[in-house]
Amino acid sequence: MNISHQVLEDEEDTAGFHRFSHGLYIGGQWRQSTDGREIQIVDPSTEAVIAAVPDATIEDAAAAVEAAARAADGWRTTAPRKRSEILRNCFELMTKRSETLATLISLENGKALRDARGEIAYAAEFFRWNAEEAVRITGEFGMAPSGTNRIVVDYEPIGICVLVTPWNFPAAMATRKIAPALAAGCT
Repeated sequence: MNISHQVLEDEEDTAGFHRFSHGLYIGGQWRQSTDGREIQIVDPSTEAVIAAVPDATIEDAAAAVEAAARAADGWRTTAPRKRSEILRNCFELMTKRSETLATLISLENGKALRDARGEIAYAAEFFRWNAEEAVRITGEFGMAPSGTNRIVVDYEPIGICVLVTPWNFPAAMATRKIAPALAAGCT
């Protein structure tokens, strides 16, 4: 029995989640890595294999960037209020499922459950904060130092973001990077 499956099955709102969650999510679809290889996730306290996840290849990374490029125009033109609502929903879902997420972090990372709970709360806050900031992204209007011209600054999404996170705060460092990128209109 895959331990992570059991943890997820024990929580009613995630029943069935394990059927599709152990893959690469690229272009709106779950898939395996291009070469089919997997990495076994081991609980460091028991050395039990708790899950297996795809070992993404360079081709998989390129496919993810290409999918982000295809989605970029649609996301950048999504109204800030809609982006805000999506990020707020991420906060609410993380909060609702905090015990399950903390348990999974503890199993995979070896982090004390108390610390994993704190990380999930901290991680969720990045979604809430950036949900609030998404509707506040404005430009600037001012006078040039010479006094002869007006300066207009208009903020626009920069484009596709590739985000690298460390292993020791798997939820918090991911949301710390994902949330502001999405709030700004980047994919």
